[in-house]
Amino acid sequence: MAYIIPQSLILIFALFSLFTSPSHSADPDPLQDFCIADLKAPISVNGFPCKPSSNVTSDDFFFDGLIKEGDTNNLFKSSVTQGNVLAFPGLNTLGISMNRVDLAPGGLNPPHTHPRATESGIVVRGKLLVGLITTANVFYSKILTAGEMFVVPRGLMHFQLNVGEEKALIFTAFNSHLPGADVASLNLFGSKPSVPDDVLTKAFQVDKSVVDLIKSKFGG
Repeated sequence: MAYIIPQSLILIFALFSLFTSPSHSADPDPLQDFCIADLKAPISVNGFPCKPSSNVTSDDFFFDGLIKEGDTNNLFKSSVTQGNVLAFPGLNTLGISMNRVDLAPGGLNPPHTHPRATESGIVVRGKLLVGLITTANVFYSKILTAGEMFVVPRGLMHFQLNVGEEKALIFTAFNSHLPGADVASLNLFGSKPSVPDDVLTKAFQVDKSVVDLIKSKFGG
């Protein structure tokens, strides 16, 4: 005779799996209420050492670094103001951080990845083309305006381009206190020491003169 599992037991199993499932943070779960980063100490595995609790103040839990508009007078006409653990030590071990992204008309937050976090973002002002490329080399994009959100899975190449006539502003959030950012053009053409020309000419199927020209724009 088959045994039928009561619905109440199924519900208990479901709740148990929900509350015992691993955290969706990309960082390890903390084992204390807080761990204000001691930025003067060497970084350890997955975070900074904690500042002694006796030295913690109210200011350690607040951050105003995302208030000011970033300077977009640069090659990409964009600015990223980071609100990670290096700027806001109170985020240490908590698995969260935020950025402010300002873009002048025509400005680009160039193709980049975040190796340690998924990104979600909301457009506060402006009109932007937001795009991402999967590991299957499929390109997804949409033009967004104020109030609309986007998500970029961890590690995928993505960008934001201001296609409006006014300044644009985005706030982004990450499930890591230090998500990292690899900007494709800067990494390939502006690294120190430089990536060998032979690698880049073969990768992009262009002459060395083209590679040298691009490197000159990024200090490579």
